[in-house]
Amino acid sequence: MPLVDAAGLRADPYWSLEDGVSPAPTAAVLVNFDQWAQVADHTGPLGLRLPNTQDPVEIAPTLPRLSLIVLEFPKFTDGRAYSQARLLRERYGFTGEIRATGAVLRDQLLYMTRCGITSFEIDRADAAERLAAALKDYSIVYQPAADQPALSPLLGQKWRRAVG
Repeated sequence: MPLVDAAGLRADPYWSLEDGVSPAPTAAVLVNFDQWAQVADHTGPLGLRLPNTQDPVEIAPTLPRLSLIVLEFPKFTDGRAYSQARLLRERYGFTGEIRATGAVLRDQLLYMTRCGITSFEIDRADAAERLAAALKDYSIVYQPAADQPALSPLLGQKWRRAVG
């Protein structure tokens, strides 16, 4: 599937681990939650698919080892992965890539990025340019969030005085 981030369409450096297959020691590997034990001693970049039914607290001790977490959006009305992304960024301090997969819609990209999601796996290559452009639609935001962009200058002054 095509992969989009703020820079546009890019190749996915991670390959999904198949059962019974040992990855190359330095390969970028993506595993599901059940395969985690198979790659515990892997030395290369490691990614984890986290179902939206899984509580991020269960993987909190392993976060320093991960460079990618893939969050699943099984349908556009299911927002549990938004909460997972916020928890991973704000409560557990995860600084790696968070990727959204599944029902990723253009209208929701801003909200996904505000929650800390940095890349998007999409099902249509012809939509990649439109999605990458949508990530640049807004350059000023008013509320602080997991993505921590600069606040609007005027609001930032008021906010700093209120909390300072």
